[in-house]
Amino acid sequence: MPKKRKSWQEKLMDSKDLPRVERISPKMAGRWGTKAGDTVVIPAPIEVDEIMKRVPYGRLITINQIREILAKKHNATICCPITAGIFARIAAEASAEMAKEGKRNITPYWRTLKAGGVINEKYPGGVEAQKEVLEKEGHRVISKGKKYVVADFEKYLVKL
Repeated sequence: MPKKRKSWQEKLMDSKDLPRVERISPKMAGRWGTKAGDTVVIPAPIEVDEIMKRVPYGRLITINQIREILAKKHNATICCPITAGIFARIAAEASAEMAKEGKRNITPYWRTLKAGGVINEKYPGGVEAQKEVLEKEGHRVISKGKKYVVADFEKYLVKL
């Protein structure tokens, strides 16, 4: 019998052995612009979600801000950009799943942007759904080439 796939909510709650702080290898140091011997935190998915949940109506946060918060929290040089991005996606999908179940207190994932104020096309509903919610919250969304960006997003960044 095939194994049942985990729901997004189950993935969000599955911390495995995370968070974990590790030394950065010379190979990764070059890729990440750090020094060998610096440290990287691999956060737990729920930690990314908890930060995303704290962004109030009308405000925004970038994935890089989330990474800075997590690096500081764990006393690490940086937060892993790959896992932080994956876990933000898991938080977004879990939130959409909860909304479909009629739950009210969901993570406002549409307020978490990529670097430069870019809307994350991998979040539930894609760019169009997020654009709609962000505009309802008072933001102006503009297209820049193939990407959609929140205009003057810097003015709305939250300080957590």
